[in-house]
Amino acid sequence: MDKILEMRAITKQFPRVLANDQVDFDLQHGEIHALVGENGSGKSTLMNILYGLYQSDGGEIVVRGKQVQVTEPRVAIDLKIGMVFQHFMLVEPLTVAENIVLGSELRKGPFLDSKRAIQEVAELSRQYGLKIDPQAKVADLSVGVQQRVEILKALYRGAEILILDEPTAVLTPQEVEDLFKVLRALRAGGTSIVFITHKIKEVLALSDRVSVLRRGKKVGTKVTSETNEQDLAEMMVGRVVLLNVRKGPAHPGPEVLKIEQLSVMDQFGHGKVNGVDLSVRSGEVLGIAGVEGNGQSELVEAIAGLRKTAAGKIHLGGQDITDWSPLKIRDAGFGYVPEDRHRRGLVLDYSVADNLILGLHGKHPFAKHGLWRDDRAISENAERVIEEYDIRPPVASQPASSLSGGNQQKIVVGREFTRDPRLLICAQPTRGVDVGAIEFIHQQVITQRDHGAAVLLVSAELDEILSLSDRVAVMYDGHIVSVMAASEVTEHKLGFLMLGGRLEDYQGGEVTSHAKQD
Repeated sequence: MDKILEMRAITKQFPRVLANDQVDFDLQHGEIHALVGENGSGKSTLMNILYGLYQSDGGEIVVRGKQVQVTEPRVAIDLKIGMVFQHFMLVEPLTVAENIVLGSELRKGPFLDSKRAIQEVAELSRQYGLKIDPQAKVADLSVGVQQRVEILKALYRGAEILILDEPTAVLTPQEVEDLFKVLRALRAGGTSIVFITHKIKEVLALSDRVSVLRRGKKVGTKVTSETNEQDLAEMMVGRVVLLNVRKGPAHPGPEVLKIEQLSVMDQFGHGKVNGVDLSVRSGEVLGIAGVEGNGQSELVEAIAGLRKTAAGKIHLGGQDITDWSPLKIRDAGFGYVPEDRHRRGLVLDYSVADNLILGLHGKHPFAKHGLWRDDRAISENAERVIEEYDIRPPVASQPASSLSGGNQQKIVVGREFTRDPRLLICAQPTRGVDVGAIEFIHQQVITQRDHGAAVLLVSAELDEILSLSDRVAVMYDGHIVSVMAASEVTEHKLGFLMLGGRLEDYQGGEVTSHAKQD
């Protein structure tokens, strides 16, 4: 294959951080090249330089054999380079077609030629097999379909080099497989793709080659078919990584969380949790598996006091906490890692140190007499958690907004796990987190269990559910359809139940059904 892109000796220095240190990277025509590494390793920075969002401090970029200066995204687009970001850049009230042509509008006199825009987007959608309604409002689309809109927007602008930054971070397993089909089809059509990720299994399933970055330096490039999960994990982290969770048998104690006939509505008044009964005991991990959009989020938010219940009761340690305030529930011994760290887990403008004591600002040892901050105690707490959870860069005064997504997640996990909770809810605890941090977080979950916490785990990653859980509940259409001991569970059985199958009908064969998704 011919090289369509070369980045040579790229260097980028930020205050206190050398993000890229003499990094070489190349992309061949019609290949999927995975770019992997821990959070903060420099992956996104390198591609942001290619897309013109950052300017490098050294090195050169060669596109189609010609050295170029990519001073802004418009230059990258003119070079037929497109980028799909982890957090989509769509205007939700507009239609798919309006979003795709935005900035390159087709005009009929002074007005947008809506008919032609819809026709062109529909044709492009058919051409690439993306199956998108051009007239649908973006606000009404699932996350997976919104991502297709972003890809189509790049292709509409003529992208021959497509960069995807952590594209599966917010997708369900089904949406991931749909995305992979799209990317394979694009590769077959000659599109060259850079796939930024930290998920090794996705690298092995999708890419042709893989380059590994660690702490700003390139560790190496390998042909994907000639490497394996353990080899890549060690390259990423710089040490042997335990890909399997070390845990002994659970020793469940008294019931900590008891849910009785709980019903919860969404913001539109639709029933999302329908008469759920569930319990979690101290010293066990109960995993909830299900396709996202089947009521897991509403269930967790009701327990946390973030959403009012429509019916039923929630008990924590024998005490009725139904519809208590979030702060009062926290004071009762509740720890919570939310699925959306930006909306529920962090105040992005606050420093790392302040985010690590959210909810405890007025309590000992972080406040004197409940009135005055104890900056020394706050700083000492931050230094301890930053070191223990390897938060990068290790600067307590830095705003949380300046950290990578994975390091933001470490702030939330570190804060909640160090509070010694009686009940710990972990909703997507490793979403957007690299393999080394996943290993650490998983072991910390088991440590919490072994110290007597009742852990309720909600995850779209079936490997995570199977690795950590002592019991597994499956949620479908707002109901708990089955609760099983982990020893009775297989990935295939979970998939059957998650798609609406009944346990009594399970015979180990395939099932065809339709899981509800938001």
